[in-house]
Amino acid sequence: MTILNLSTLLKKDSYILVLMMFTVPLASELKFYPLNETFRISFGAPTFFFSLLLLRKMPTVLPGFLTGMAVVGFRILLDSIMQGNFDWAFSFQTHFPSFFYYFTYACLFYVAKMNRFQDRTFIIALIGLVIEILSDFAELIMQYLILKTTITLAGLIEIIIIAFSHSFIVLSFFNMMKLYEAQSKERQVRKRNEHMMMLISNLYEESIHLKKTLRDTENITKKSYDLYKNLNCSENEQIDFSVEDLRRQALKIAGEVHEVKKDNQRIFAGLSKLISDEGPADYMGIHELVNIIVRANEKYARLLEKEIQFVYTIEGTHLHYHVYTILSIINNIVVNAVEVIEDRGTITIFISKEQDAIEFLISDNGPGVAPKHKDLIFKPGFTSKYNHDGNPSTGIGLSYVKEMVEQLEGEVTFQNRPGEKGAIFMIRLPVKHLIEG
Repeated sequence: MTILNLSTLLKKDSYILVLMMFTVPLASELKFYPLNETFRISFGAPTFFFSLLLLRKMPTVLPGFLTGMAVVGFRILLDSIMQGNFDWAFSFQTHFPSFFYYFTYACLFYVAKMNRFQDRTFIIALIGLVIEILSDFAELIMQYLILKTTITLAGLIEIIIIAFSHSFIVLSFFNMMKLYEAQSKERQVRKRNEHMMMLISNLYEESIHLKKTLRDTENITKKSYDLYKNLNCSENEQIDFSVEDLRRQALKIAGEVHEVKKDNQRIFAGLSKLISDEGPADYMGIHELVNIIVRANEKYARLLEKEIQFVYTIEGTHLHYHVYTILSIINNIVVNAVEVIEDRGTITIFISKEQDAIEFLISDNGPGVAPKHKDLIFKPGFTSKYNHDGNPSTGIGLSYVKEMVEQLEGEVTFQNRPGEKGAIFMIRLPVKHLIEG
């Protein structure tokens, strides 16, 4: 982003430079002669000063050199048009000292680092006054050396007075520009704030629906697990209920899932309208996917009042992967790591691609997995997590991950970090099941 902004500013400065090389020579012809018939005071000076103030990244020495040459060339061109018996050498000798005015002006402007004072217009006017006087002296000295012109005290005083007037003109235009920019920004900020208020209002409505779906989903998860246990008991012939009871349970779960689906459709429609008219992509680059996972879990960690740092590394050349498959699997592991870390910690995600498979290594510095639980963590219903009220988690997450990975012909394993606290989950998935087509 920084490189893009720098490129934009340099491009803008290039336009200003081209404009300076046309406008300053033209403005310099609106002139009068306070000292002699060769030394001129014109509107080229305030135009040049104002243009230099607009530059952001380009060093002002180059614009000063090019503009000085353009002014000299333009004046020689006018002499060739206006004079019948034109002498190139005499015209160049007459106008060449003007080059030193603009070049000296630009060099002093650069040395003074005027861009530091963009918000301090009085200092800009004061420094501009000094720079113009010194630049006028530079031109006078060159005229004295080349043309042997005389310099009078009255003329010097008049130069100082004119420099004051030029600074006043530039300061007036600069303040008008700053005022316009401030008003424009104020309008933009007001419009953005109105838009944000509308978004917040709409998001608040969607959050109410989302809170309801979260509660409904939790109830459905518990009922689904109860149904799983009942079916498991039926296999062991420990039956104290009828098949009709199982049917009613399954039908009730299906009805509640349908209700959640309708709520989610309403939420999705509302959010899609707020964000964009286009739907989200089904396939996405791995960097974007990991950013989504990290940002979501950073918010989740803050919600749980935990300080968790996320570090990720991606190696290899990756294609676009199926968004929902990757999010369903990896996000479950990362969320689990967020929940097991006590107050603060680090979660590391390492992703690599080897031949036809993509591998995820997700590690944390939480408490790890007790040896007695190693054979149980992928079993449905197993959990070591409890909420503030002492109620256990559903224990569905890791078993769901294992089932999804196996359906994709992959593998998932884990181990405690050697010599350290925490666990490492390794997931390996064939790329052919994750890419489009």
